[in-house]
Amino acid sequence: MKDSKTPERGAYDIAVIGAGSAGFSAAITAAEAGARVALIGAGTLGGTCVNVGCVPSKALIRAVESLHHARTVTRFHGLEAEARVADWAATVAQKQALVDELRRAKYADVLPQHEGVDYIEGRARFDDNGRLTVDGSLFPAAKVILATGSRPHVPAIPGIEAVETLDSTSALELTELPASLLVLGAGYIGVELAQLFARAGVAVTLVSRRGVLPEAEPEVSEALEGYLAEERIRLVRASGYERVSQGSGGTSLHLTSGEVLSAERLLLATGRVPDSDGLNLAAAGIATRANGGVETDAQMRTANPDVWAAGDVTCRDQFVYMAAYGAKIAARNAVAGEARTYDNATVPWVVFSDPQVAGVGLSAAQAGAAGHEVVTSVLPLDAVPRALAARDTRGLIKLVADAHSKRLLGAQVLAPEGADSIQTAAMALKAGLTYEELGDTIMPYLTTVEGLKLAAQTFEKDVAALSCCAG
Repeated sequence: MKDSKTPERGAYDIAVIGAGSAGFSAAITAAEAGARVALIGAGTLGGTCVNVGCVPSKALIRAVESLHHARTVTRFHGLEAEARVADWAATVAQKQALVDELRRAKYADVLPQHEGVDYIEGRARFDDNGRLTVDGSLFPAAKVILATGSRPHVPAIPGIEAVETLDSTSALELTELPASLLVLGAGYIGVELAQLFARAGVAVTLVSRRGVLPEAEPEVSEALEGYLAEERIRLVRASGYERVSQGSGGTSLHLTSGEVLSAERLLLATGRVPDSDGLNLAAAGIATRANGGVETDAQMRTANPDVWAAGDVTCRDQFVYMAAYGAKIAARNAVAGEARTYDNATVPWVVFSDPQVAGVGLSAAQAGAAGHEVVTSVLPLDAVPRALAARDTRGLIKLVADAHSKRLLGAQVLAPEGADSIQTAAMALKAGLTYEELGDTIMPYLTTVEGLKLAAQTFEKDVAALSCCAG
């Protein structure tokens, strides 16, 4: 890897803007295809996932699990324990050490292994003539891949700009826990962070217009709401937000119903928006959606024939693995003249709550909207031997299929180990299996994934009437 702020004119075949997971994937893929690549980044290497997203949040989620389980055992014995993490600052420091190590191992130390990639630190932008610049100077590159990622969304609620709020980045950097916390938004970020802080000993109120995980199957959302309530997370369904105010006791959220919710801190978990403003995309003939997401075709090409885009900046499947996947497609198409297409029909997703929520394919509502005559199977986890043996039957499995062909269309799993099972469902969908074929598949006994087999059999059988390993 070389650092260069004054590259020779015409030196680069392609410039990749953004040094996160999508940017790295694009740069490495292009270099492996023989291109000379400029990877242009501003700020910390690694992007959202390793620095402020997946890695730090999951590290802290695991850190508070032991405290939660100890509290659960104490209550089981008829006692009460309102323990808080003894040294939160030390816990956060351990999290940061992991982040720093992974950033070094997976990003900083990776670039020198690719001779065709130069890392350029600077701000990229198109000038008014549509030419690429870095820190105001023209930057010659034949083609460009945009991979600038996303940032936390701030909702348009009166007074919110005057209040010191937390977002998913700053919340994970707190070295001192607040006594109470309002979490605005109950999507995957809000659910994960609400449970994390509640288990760390914070009094948490989770506020949402549409309930918990509104995009999940209704049975999954309803069950998870119950489990969060059991952990003393207060759930408030709001019809709207009037304003936010700051007082001596903390922050208050005024609902349109007249109710006022107050806590020491307010955490915004209202989604993420593309980091595309400031690039002057219109001057380069690059179209964007109303939310700033860069529009691309199935080959990841923008309206400018020399510019591609991938990752969160496109608002398409905001998962780190899909960012890397889309970036590889963009790079191969840009530098190797290929015509690979982006396929997200069987993309698995996971919410790292406890129990975990994981899904793939279409929900029942989506399948119906797509024109299928839908049939579903819902299996409570107390019908899965693994859950019974583990003494934890929280959750359920829901499968969606086409009524005529019996072909599987989607699956969602709510289970303590649900994330480890969803890939089997994804492979079943990719292979075009019917629920009969999934139900006939041999799966190991006393595993969570066996629940998929039982759920498939539930379409036409009463699994309560089956003996162990029957079927």
